[in-house]
Amino acid sequence: MVIIRNYRRPALIASVFGTMGLAVVTAAGPALAANTVDVTGVGPANIGVNYACDAGSGVTSIQAMAGDPNAEAASASGKQPDVTCDGAQHSTVIVLTGAPLAVGQQVQIRVALTDSTDTVVTGQAKVFTLG
Repeated sequence: MVIIRNYRRPALIASVFGTMGLAVVTAAGPALAANTVDVTGVGPANIGVNYACDAGSGVTSIQAMAGDPNAEAASASGKQPDVTCDGAQHSTVIVLTGAPLAVGQQVQIRVALTDSTDTVVTGQAKVFTLG
């Protein structure tokens, strides 16, 4: 009696699992896109922002606060409820309410992508000197 081993079976199994793994990684790529927000400019009464968020992130608005870096509270704030979450980069301007920022003043700007309960999804803080 002759025993013949099936050498193709391990190769077949490896290729099936490899293909399935590739399919999972390819499908999950867009779902794992990073939510980002970046301050691009600051004026006395507004803030320029670039942002990106994916549709499943739950982002409903962009909120901003501005004030002296050493202050206990922000002197101005604003909210932009019109956001587009499709994974692409977008730009918007957030109008600030409160005390206007002065030329030459050093200010800390905090911006955040927030969900419907105002929970921060992602955020950023930067210090600027208004010119």
